[in-house]
Amino acid sequence: MVFYKTEEEIELLRKSSLLVGRTLAEVARHIKPGTTTLQLDKVAHDFIKDHGAVPGFLNYNGFPNSLCTSVNEQVVHGIPNDIPLKEGDVVSVDCGVLMNGFYGDSAYTFGVGEISEEVKKLLKVTKECLAKAIEVAVVGNRIGDIGYAVQSHAEAQGYGVVRELVGHGLGRNLHEEPEVPNYGRRGFGKKLKEGLVLAIEPMINMGTKDVMQDEDGWTIRTADRLPSAHFEHDVVVRKGKAEVLSTFEYIEEVLELV
Repeated sequence: MVFYKTEEEIELLRKSSLLVGRTLAEVARHIKPGTTTLQLDKVAHDFIKDHGAVPGFLNYNGFPNSLCTSVNEQVVHGIPNDIPLKEGDVVSVDCGVLMNGFYGDSAYTFGVGEISEEVKKLLKVTKECLAKAIEVAVVGNRIGDIGYAVQSHAEAQGYGVVRELVGHGLGRNLHEEPEVPNYGRRGFGKKLKEGLVLAIEPMINMGTKDVMQDEDGWTIRTADRLPSAHFEHDVVVRKGKAEVLSTFEYIEEVLELV
C-alpha cells in the first residue's frame, strides 16, 4: 500500500526532516578522534528530546539506540559503542525523528580528522549518486530510474552498490512502500506520482558490493572490509523537479568551522 501525502502532511514531514538535519549538525560538532559513537548517540538523543520530538530509531524493531553509527567498513545499522573514533576513520551517522506523527530520516558520512584522498573520493561520489537519484525522482519516471542513476554513477567509478538494503517510502511509518533500490533499469518499476515521499539513500562500497551481517543482528559490513559510504535525503516526487525536505546545510556549516 503506497500512501501519497497531502500538502499539510508534507509540511509535517518537512519539519521532522529538518530536525534530523539540525540533529546531525549538532552531532557533527562532536566528531573528532577520541570521541565514541555512544557519546554521539547521547548528543543526538538529548537534542531530539529537547526539540519536542522522539528519537525515531530508539527501540524500532528492538534497535537499542537513537543513532545508527557505522564506522569504516560498516555499511549501515551500526550500534553505538564506547570504542573511540580514530584519525582517518569515516562514520555514517543515520538519524530518525518522530514529531507530530511523522518521521524524518537522513544520513551523512563524516570523516574523522584527516581522511585519505581515496576515501574522500568515495564520499564525494556517494553524495553525487544521491544528487543524481533526486534529479530523476519526478512525476512520470519510475523507481528503476532512481536505482539506475545511483548504480551507473557508482559503478563507473569502480565502486560496489549494495543490493540487500534499500531506500523506502516515508510518512507516519519509518519504512513505507515502495522500496527504493540503489540499482535498477530505466523505465522499470513503480511509476512515480505527485506526493510520494521517499527516503533515497545510496550505500556505496569502495570494493565489492557484497555485505554481511554481524552477530549482533544489526550491523551490516562489507564482505571485503573496505570502507563504505552512505548519504540519505527525504524527497517529495513533484512534476519537473523533486523537492528535498531534509537538508545537509546545517551539517556543512558546522564542518566548515571544524
